[in-house]
Amino acid sequence: MLRTEDILMTLRMFQDENCDVRTVTMGIQLYDCADPDIEACCQKVQEKIRRLAGRLVEEGRAVADQYGIPIVNFRIAVTPVAWWAAAHDGDAMVRLAMALDEVAQEIGVDFVGGFSALVEKGETTADRELIAALPEALGDTEKVCGSVNVASSRAGINIEAIFAVSQSIKKLASRTATEDGFGCAKLVVFANMPDDNPFMAGAAHGAGEAECVINVGVSGPGVVKRAVERLRAAETSLNLGDIAEEIKCTAYRVTRIGELIGNTLAQRLQVPFGIVDLSLAPTPRIGDSVGEILQMMGIERIGASGSTAAVALLTDAVKKGGAFASSSVGGLSGAFIPVSEDAVLEEAAARGDLSLEKLEAMTSICSVGLDMVAIPGETSPETIAGIIADECAIGVMNHKTTACRLIPVPGKQPGEEAVFGGLFGTAPIMPVRAGGEGFIRLGGSIPAPIHALRN
Repeated sequence: MLRTEDILMTLRMFQDENCDVRTVTMGIQLYDCADPDIEACCQKVQEKIRRLAGRLVEEGRAVADQYGIPIVNFRIAVTPVAWWAAAHDGDAMVRLAMALDEVAQEIGVDFVGGFSALVEKGETTADRELIAALPEALGDTEKVCGSVNVASSRAGINIEAIFAVSQSIKKLASRTATEDGFGCAKLVVFANMPDDNPFMAGAAHGAGEAECVINVGVSGPGVVKRAVERLRAAETSLNLGDIAEEIKCTAYRVTRIGELIGNTLAQRLQVPFGIVDLSLAPTPRIGDSVGEILQMMGIERIGASGSTAAVALLTDAVKKGGAFASSSVGGLSGAFIPVSEDAVLEEAAARGDLSLEKLEAMTSICSVGLDMVAIPGETSPETIAGIIADECAIGVMNHKTTACRLIPVPGKQPGEEAVFGGLFGTAPIMPVRAGGEGFIRLGGSIPAPIHALRN
């Protein structure tokens, strides 16, 4: 039996605390669209996406109205392009990106992810062509997102691939210079990339996934912040364990909502329901910030001593609550700390409280990594590659997903600001430390750690 208190609490989550279903993402397998004729390939891709996802937005909105739960984004994730377009060169892959953009516009989804390659152990010719095509494919499309997996705990870290991607990042930033390098916000560089992530820009439909599946990303930093705030106001003798328990219970409620939406929409579309990703994904709105949660725990200045431990408490409690709520938790599931998309983190970075080095330390605990970080436009590809390699090392050694969305903003220096708008917000240009370029120029790969030998 539902208690009145629980019903009112759930209503409050949506009415007053910025809780929402951040994304419904349909994953679609495109192996059967491969064709040596690029125009025929594009036609097959568009026809399959229309057939499977043509009603995604319409049915999703109907489900949102049915339950009174807002769904912010509708997205598509496809099988990594480098896998099924291997017969084509970079120019043809750009044509595929254009075809994906066209069909995304047509059916009304916000983004389509999967212009991707997995090169943690080595690159094929198709992988190299795709990486070289990233600046044009992402810079000249509106809705297409890409990702490259350059490291894993089983394979190690492919430094040469990281450097190649870093060169493409620089070119992509220049190609979108009038937008402060915003094209780079559509590219994620991963270690241990998941197969079922519903969040952009890193979503791709992995090899072990079904033909078509619905994945849901639920976000509620405002809900968690208000829950901790109420607890602190009501209790005079609480400790960090009490706060962790409250976050866990809140994550449970949020996850159940996501699973309800996902299952209902999957039934309406007659496709399987995949996972719910309960990551706390902030927005620039006040009251929808992971940074505010940390402040409610007593971290008055984000980046101060204790910040990494506070993120650890938050991430673990979120995962525990989600795992209890559903057997279908997947994706990333934890806490995102994107600098430009979180008003409190942005402010901390602008003040200098949150340095790139402290942010990197916090990423050893959170769901992803250095997310939406703006750096000086003059930063060299070698230095960008070094930052990515450091982040990958954290993921590889700790058997977790880590990633980078770095934006070298053309013509801007530390102390200035990049403006992206909408959910992407603004970001201070963070200083970077050069001097490790020689390490990257050695090339090759960093071998997998010894614990990769577990069978």
